[in-house]
Amino acid sequence: MPVTAIALALLAATPAVAVAPPLSQPRIVAHFDLAQGRQPENIAVEPDGSVDLTLSFARQVVHLDRAGRLAVLAVMPAPAHPATPVIGAAAVSGLARAHDGTLYFAYATGTEDLTGIWRLCPGGEPERIAALPANSLPNGLALDERAGVLYSADSALGLVRVVPTDGGAPVVWSDDARLKPTGAFGANGLKVHRGAVWVGNTDSGSLLRIPIGQDGSAGPVEVRADGLAGLDDFAFVGVGDELIAALNTSNEAVYLRGDGTRHTVLDASDGLSNPTSVGIRGDRVYVPSAAFYTRSDPNLLAATLER
Repeated sequence: MPVTAIALALLAATPAVAVAPPLSQPRIVAHFDLAQGRQPENIAVEPDGSVDLTLSFARQVVHLDRAGRLAVLAVMPAPAHPATPVIGAAAVSGLARAHDGTLYFAYATGTEDLTGIWRLCPGGEPERIAALPANSLPNGLALDERAGVLYSADSALGLVRVVPTDGGAPVVWSDDARLKPTGAFGANGLKVHRGAVWVGNTDSGSLLRIPIGQDGSAGPVEVRADGLAGLDDFAFVGVGDELIAALNTSNEAVYLRGDGTRHTVLDASDGLSNPTSVGIRGDRVYVPSAAFYTRSDPNLLAATLER
């Protein structure tokens, strides 16, 4: 699809109202076309500071360079009769990047032939490496390159699966009750960090830590924070347990310390419109907004991280 067909505009930095330390200088760096389903769901930051994004209902994986130029890397095939649990429509969601530039992403359609974990090698075509059940809703995705596996959160069934990066049958890794949905979305955002899988449950607003055993099995689930209503995906700030999380329904991003205390660092006055995920590299923080409920201005916000 030609770049000229992509509704993308760059704005200069504007004064923030709600931004709080350790973030500063928030600015919206890209706007997307809501009418075409270009609603950014997940993000991976490249070494040069450019980003890869999944655009959920457009069924696209895209690359946005530092100059604001958007390139479509993949458009996923549309199912004849999508029946994705909870959301109904086909959507790309979780995204993870390997050091060689390979992208892994989740695609949910409610059909057996397309739902699963997909791989996109640089310059190649997307290929499904793991089929998932039609009644699943794969969402957050994280890569453990050293172990050669991906962890995938299922928001509909409320569990975490593990998938080999070279392909194969997915295995349920954790089916703990605290991963289950209570209304719509259970296990959602997911990261591998310091020997554990961290998972956010959107419905319960809980951030969970699941240790990875020496044999690769899931350890006992620990609740690291509660009261994070609308918790979507998140990213760790550094080597410690401090992180920035996207709270989708309240249009906020919060800074969460290792002891569970938190404060809001960005909100709607900075441009957030149902934020879905967070990407961090160096001193730059990116927060995509999908406008799922606001129906206004899906965008990508950048801010400076003061370390």
